Amino acid sequence: MLANYSKLIALISATLPIAQAGVVGLFDRAGILATHEEIVEWITTTDANITYVGAPIDFTKRAAQDTMVVYCSSRTQNVCGGPCTVYNGNAACLNAPNTNCLRATTNVGFCDRAGCGGSCNQFSSCGTVLDDGFCATPGTKSINVPFT
Repeated sequence: MLANYSKLIALISATLPIAQAGVVGLFDRAGILATHEEIVEWITTTDANITYVGAPIDFTKRAAQDTMVVYCSSRTQNVCGGPCTVYNGNAACLNAPNTNCLRATTNVGFCDRAGCGGSCNQFSSCGTVLDDGFCATPGTKSINVPFT
């Protein structure tokens, strides 16, 4: 009986994604939120066409009350990119038509209607995690940034 149990545990362990440094796994939902440094690193290494909105970004340190959100219009399998917008600031409802994936430093909401209305979900409960900690958000029209 114990041998069968050990085989089952080995099979489950081999097939489930496990949280590793820099990788979001099945049991690491809180790890999906990005740090300021991770967003800055993505900005400085991507070849995406970026538009900046909100407060100017201090690339050396995070402003205490600012949330950073990267939202992009293109998704190819697990890669988020194409034309992207980077928001830096506090509480806001961002107009984000054609958004297919996003990443954020706080738990933002993403909605299927303008004005942060309609059906909305939370970034922290992302259903499809993409490379670099992005979340698949097809049909997103607006993003609700909370007061932090």
